[in-house]
Amino acid sequence: MRDAQVTESGARIRWIELPGSEPSRVYLHGLGASSGPYFTASAVHPELAGHRSLLLDLLGFGISDRPTDFGYTLEEHADAVAAALDEAGVEAAEVIAHSMGGAVAIVLAARHPRLVAKLVLVDANLDPQPAARTAKAGSSGIASYSEQEFLAGGWKQVRDRVGPHWWSTMRLAGREALHRSAVHLAAGSTPTMRELLLELPIPRTYLRPAADPALPGAERLAAHGVSVVSIPDCGHNIMLDNPQAFARATAYALRGAH
Repeated sequence: MRDAQVTESGARIRWIELPGSEPSRVYLHGLGASSGPYFTASAVHPELAGHRSLLLDLLGFGISDRPTDFGYTLEEHADAVAAALDEAGVEAAEVIAHSMGGAVAIVLAARHPRLVAKLVLVDANLDPQPAARTAKAGSSGIASYSEQEFLAGGWKQVRDRVGPHWWSTMRLAGREALHRSAVHLAAGSTPTMRELLLELPIPRTYLRPAADPALPGAERLAAHGVSVVSIPDCGHNIMLDNPQAFARATAYALRGAH
């Protein structure tokens, strides 16, 4: 395990690092998750193994620190990741990012372009989502609580909705971190993650479950050079539900074969 201080108050991001060749690959998890449980099998899969790989936990989640004096906006998350990558000596990385991690990765690539050479988004958030208490789980449901409500007991209701699999990593998150990250993810970035993605001058691939409804704006994404790839037999956690197809599609994308 490695770590880097990423805030002036001393908070540290931590990551699991697998040795290998350059370019480095950086894996970023989604809301309430952790890169180790979600991406280790992918990083060592025969289709993807052999590269230096950083399975990084965003500030507030997993094995990273959980400061309460941090805002947890997408921009702050991206800047914290950038500080960790600088400490690790990473440049021009291939970034594979799931869900909220994908939103952070888009902002990272826009704000720190020297750090990201290729981007594989795994069912990532591209657009703002209105907060909705009726949402079963996810950022919009968490964001429907005020921070005071969430800390006072709303987190227990979220725990009961998300189920034991997601809760196994969500319980590691700082509660302020979880709530603030959800609020800012639901609000999105300015410009939106989608608009930032369209303008990035790097190879970009978006992996999505084949069973989902049509991806909004897919034609415009394609027109701007974003390769949209549907993966069969999976839900939102593509890398866990269909690891073989995920590894194959990710490797294909990173080879630049579109």
